[in-house]
Amino acid sequence: MNEITKIKTISSESEIKYKEKGSVFLGFSFPVKSFEEVNEHLSRLKKKYFDATHYCYAAKLSGQKIKYHDDGEPTGTAGIRILNAITHFELSNVLIVVVRYFGGTKLGVGPLGKAYYNTALQTIETAQIIVKKPYRKISFSTDYQLINQINKILASYDVVLDKTFFDDNVSYNFYCETHLVNKLLLEINELLKGKNHAKLDDEVYLL
Repeated sequence: MNEITKIKTISSESEIKYKEKGSVFLGFSFPVKSFEEVNEHLSRLKKKYFDATHYCYAAKLSGQKIKYHDDGEPTGTAGIRILNAITHFELSNVLIVVVRYFGGTKLGVGPLGKAYYNTALQTIETAQIIVKKPYRKISFSTDYQLINQINKILASYDVVLDKTFFDDNVSYNFYCETHLVNKLLLEINELLKGKNHAKLDDEVYLL
């Protein structure tokens, strides 16, 4: 993935109800960062709606990682249709679950697929879609006499401050846009004359 690529995702959970010929489809959306989170949400929904007929879902993470499941519905009618709705909005780091209560009337492959797609679509439409940029968390320490110069550099890169600790030295923890990290670290290294041992964490997405 290009390091300056932004992603579209949702900011919070949402829920809707969709009905089709007696069947009830409950749609749920969740912002997620891993498939472990996906499994946690699925487990919770299965416990809450224990008497439902199907628990179909699709999840897409940054880096084009996808996962979907029909949970007993005819192949191509549920999971992939939910994923199509996610793709329609160009979302990442999102999970959509559709819980179905069968109403006694078979819908047929076409209408069933449409019902899952529409449920997922409406679920996403009720969520707040946001754009996030990739950042790397940087941590390092320096002497007190360099605080003003360090702060001036950080301000020029519009970093997102996390925590600053004042002890024998000043310890900085902040987030910098991924594509600016190398340039920022070069400036800091020049100021600290190569004595900077910055720690870089994995990439995260922030507003």
